[in-house]
Amino acid sequence: MTFSAQSAVTEQKLLRQRLDAAFAEAATPLSRDEVTDIVRNILGSMDGDISATDLRLYKEVVDLAKFIETAKQEIAALQPAEIRDEHIRTATDELDAVIGATEKATFAIFDACDAIGAIAGQTDADNSAKLNDQITKIYEACNFQDITGQRISKVVRTLKHIESKVDMIVAAFGSEVRQNHAPRLAKLAAEEAEAAVHYEPMSAEEADKQLLHGPQMPGNAMDQDEIDRLLASFD
Repeated sequence: MTFSAQSAVTEQKLLRQRLDAAFAEAATPLSRDEVTDIVRNILGSMDGDISATDLRLYKEVVDLAKFIETAKQEIAALQPAEIRDEHIRTATDELDAVIGATEKATFAIFDACDAIGAIAGQTDADNSAKLNDQITKIYEACNFQDITGQRISKVVRTLKHIESKVDMIVAAFGSEVRQNHAPRLAKLAAEEAEAAVHYEPMSAEEADKQLLHGPQMPGNAMDQDEIDRLLASFD
């Protein structure tokens, strides 16, 4: 075996080792430079002239690496961790609270109907029949709770499924995106901070205060003492 042949065999073994190492680290996505370097070594180890097909393959792989890099940048700009930790979680908590409040109100209606039914039994037969007829209609109307509860539960399950997918995105790209694009993200944050000096938009919390709210989440609701003081201020 000639020296050049031995060199080619050695180079192919080294290339195979690099590829094996790359496959072993498949859980960590390869950077564009790593993909380009591997492809360049593959093409460089080929005997004879490089064909047009080889060049097309090289271009496609490089384009794929660029596409992955761009996707990482876009995912970083979307801030998936914030979507998962704030927006989705808040939405699911609010919908769970709606289900709980609806169930509580429905049970209160049932209790009131039972009390009315007991009173109806103490009246004359004609009025008792009329009251019981209306009680039956109330019970039938309360079926909405089961239907809306099922629909809202389906939405909550969908949001939690989306949350799990966002978790997977953060796990796959999170640390690498933060490391590779920290300077760019820091620049964006600085630009936003500078713009805030000239114009400070209303925060979400302040915007919420401008709205007429219904029942609050347990941690945000006013206690009875605060309500009493507010009512007393109108006297």
